[in-house]
Amino acid sequence: MTVSEQKAALRGKVLDRLKAVTPEKRQADSQKLCEALAGQPFFKRANSILFFAPLPAEVDLWPLLEKTLVIEKLVALPCFDAANRLYRSRRVRQLRVEIVFGQFGIREPAATCVEIPLDDLDLVLVPGVAFDGRGNRLGRGKGFYDRLLKDFNGIKAAIAFDEQVVDEVPAEANDVRMDYLVTPIRCLEPKR
Repeated sequence: MTVSEQKAALRGKVLDRLKAVTPEKRQADSQKLCEALAGQPFFKRANSILFFAPLPAEVDLWPLLEKTLVIEKLVALPCFDAANRLYRSRRVRQLRVEIVFGQFGIREPAATCVEIPLDDLDLVLVPGVAFDGRGNRLGRGKGFYDRLLKDFNGIKAAIAFDEQVVDEVPAEANDVRMDYLVTPIRCLEPKR
């Protein structure tokens, strides 16, 4: 089986596992993860953070994003650049007026929001489908986050439900590894 086939099989298995999680458990686990993440030293030290707007089966960090805006850290969200088929980072200050639904029906900053070079950020919070204890990440298969993060030198923290943590994620040379893995019950710093 090729690495691509292994990834597709694992993606299907974990997505099926996530579908079985009730909305109530997803909400409770999201709240626990937000509290755990807010207490991490790497999060507290970060002055500028790229959050993400969750898909229905992903951890909902929106409440933490709102709190982070209040404490005056620079907060950004990914914004899809359709012409170049990649994500860029844009600063957000007022969620009620600056958020629109983007290319894939995902909330993102409006075009009027200022683009922030990724290297101006201290921390990127990274969604995905599956993660392992070595920092490997399995995304949705389009490579958007791998392209976004390939030259990023700050901290990359994977954000996941415990149902998304697996023994091993098949990895290739172009797959970007995470510096931390945060779930509702643990924070791991992968061994290299």
